[in-house]
Amino acid sequence: MALPVAFFAVFFAWPVVSIVDRGLRPDGDWRFGRIGATLSRPDILDVLGFTAWQALASTGLTLLVALPGAYVFARFDFPGKSVLRAVVTVPFVLPTVLVGTAFLALVGRNGLTDELWGLRLDTSVWAILLAHVFFNYAVVVRTVGGLWSQLDPRQEEAARVLGASRLTAWRTVTLPALVPAVSAAALMVFLFTFTSFGVVQILGGDAYTTLEAEIYRQTARLLDLPTAAVLTLVQFVAVGAILALHAWTVRRRETALRLVPPELTARRPRGAGQWALLGGVLVSVALLILLPLGVLVERSFAGPGGYGLGYYRALGSLDESGTFLVPPLEAIGNSLRYAVAATAVAVVIGGLAAAALTRRAGRLVRGFDALLMLPLGVSAVTVGFGFLITLDEPPFDLRASWILVPLAQALVGVPFVVRTMLPVLRAVDERLREAAAVLGASPWRAWREVDLPLVRRALLIAAGFAFAVSLGEFGATVFIARPDSPTLPVAVARLLGRPGELNYGQAMALSTILMVVCAVSLLLLERLRTDRTSGEF
Repeated sequence: MALPVAFFAVFFAWPVVSIVDRGLRPDGDWRFGRIGATLSRPDILDVLGFTAWQALASTGLTLLVALPGAYVFARFDFPGKSVLRAVVTVPFVLPTVLVGTAFLALVGRNGLTDELWGLRLDTSVWAILLAHVFFNYAVVVRTVGGLWSQLDPRQEEAARVLGASRLTAWRTVTLPALVPAVSAAALMVFLFTFTSFGVVQILGGDAYTTLEAEIYRQTARLLDLPTAAVLTLVQFVAVGAILALHAWTVRRRETALRLVPPELTARRPRGAGQWALLGGVLVSVALLILLPLGVLVERSFAGPGGYGLGYYRALGSLDESGTFLVPPLEAIGNSLRYAVAATAVAVVIGGLAAAALTRRAGRLVRGFDALLMLPLGVSAVTVGFGFLITLDEPPFDLRASWILVPLAQALVGVPFVVRTMLPVLRAVDERLREAAAVLGASPWRAWREVDLPLVRRALLIAAGFAFAVSLGEFGATVFIARPDSPTLPVAVARLLGRPGELNYGQAMALSTILMVVCAVSLLLLERLRTDRTSGEF
């Protein structure tokens, strides 16, 4: 635990505490009265209520839509499965501002639904909820599906032989084994929607505001750091309480599972019911995932004079217009370099933390389990500003270093690594490790021979999540990325913030490039992840 604790202390706790300290102690004296005064304001109470409501609604809707997809990807084998798995992950790496823009093009004024049926959803909360499902679909599919694909189906078949119905066998055998993974996925979706910013800014307008959006408004627009500090504390306490409840419920349901290679569990659909389920999942993916992505691609080619490559050609002149100090291709290189570094940091820190948490060694370790998730629930605006005011003096003078961006991105990647690996690590039967020790294996060799083959799939999934999160991270990166080293999301945001049809089209073109880079990267990872390794189990 030493390295993960040190990492979070320096790059998370220190920046956040510094921001809160400056807000509540501007002149050296604590002013706790500001907490009560801020929380008694009607407008703030409305923001808090809507934030909690939309997060719960988004989480429930995402689970309802994505759990059938998790089953299909885990248990069915069909043509194009690897490509489709990579495609459904693409939305997760898109900047949230871009997700909001895509749905505005779909359900807003002159959008697709408005033109076809005269239906507009941009003035209702449904646009926000659907955008959250679009963004978080992959979280459920990969987190739950990763474990589901390794559960031995023969256990459920044995229950059927003993007289249980298909539903009873699933409810009594499979569902209890999936509860930790479902709980972890629900937690991540809730935290992401609880701190939703870009989607709400675009689709919510003045009618709907979340806590994250309010923190940004108080900090960047009103320069009211005390109010922003109070809201950060509220967010911190709420997320901490949720994480503590999650850790308690998961510990009550932990069991040793029989895990098998995923190649032994996936098969072609059988019967009309399974084919209908596969068809339903494919239709939902087409409507919720592919259609918004298709709108972005279509708009990147739809120039004033018709369809063509005009917006893509215009990207070459961005550095001359003053929008960029580097060409867009260099921005792509920056994003990939940052993402690789952030993934390496997240896998090392998250892997060590997951291994420590597997030992269940005391209350301190269990508390650290919850603390690891806090970066997902604390304002990225707070973390970004915190980096700027804390990491500018020795021994951590990093403001001029490129490594600052990957470190901020790794903060968001580590929770995904931990939550993806932990259910599988805890499902490994402890007796296997004990048997290896009895046969003379050292702890390192026992981990290498027993744990690693079983968790290799989860490790690759975790690395894919960390890489995807790093590619699309925007909230903190926009504050700390140097002007001459922008990432693709930052570059897209700069274009979206400039008026004019040309800038908007160039933003769509650059977004399409980001989607392609992500899809290719995830597809390569998918091929590596699905290599036949059954001989190692």
